[in-house]
Amino acid sequence: MKILLHMCCAPCTVYPLRVLEGEQVRVSGFFFNPNIHPYQEYQRRMETVRQFAAQAALEVIYRDEYDVGRFLRQIVFRESERCRLCYHLRLEAAAQLAGRSRMDAFTTTLLYSKRQNHELIRQLGEEVGRQMGIPFLYRDFRRGWREGIEQSKALGLYRQNYCGCIYSEQERFQKGRSEPSPYQTP
Repeated sequence: MKILLHMCCAPCTVYPLRVLEGEQVRVSGFFFNPNIHPYQEYQRRMETVRQFAAQAALEVIYRDEYDVGRFLRQIVFRESERCRLCYHLRLEAAAQLAGRSRMDAFTTTLLYSKRQNHELIRQLGEEVGRQMGIPFLYRDFRRGWREGIEQSKALGLYRQNYCGCIYSEQERFQKGRSEPSPYQTP
């Protein structure tokens, strides 16, 4: 079985890759994350994916399009739906590539994070998969959360401290302030 694994970052890839390879799945990575802000963070995450891919002998397809302006235009005035829109954007791109590349299915490392909306990712992945004619491979990778963290540290991978978008950066660094972020999802 050939799977396209959308990769949000290298640390979130460590555990899912191990699980999939343990299932005798042939994995190809896909890095496409136009949501990451600022540009230096985007570059650092992509470079860390390159570092990890070399260590893991993982073939990765890079859609190196830093178009944060396009991403923000899709989100502005819909901040409460930003995660849904962001997930959809990346899952749709993964499904399209998986179909063109004659993969058997696609999945995402977003399913690894305890901080992401897991059920929404599953729902959107299955929906996009049906639309594109390529199955979405669902796996709950969260059970390996601690193990993945320890492995990524042992590998010396850069570990970011926010999801990637400007809104998550604001939420992360405004914690503890008296005023809530105007972008927080109710």
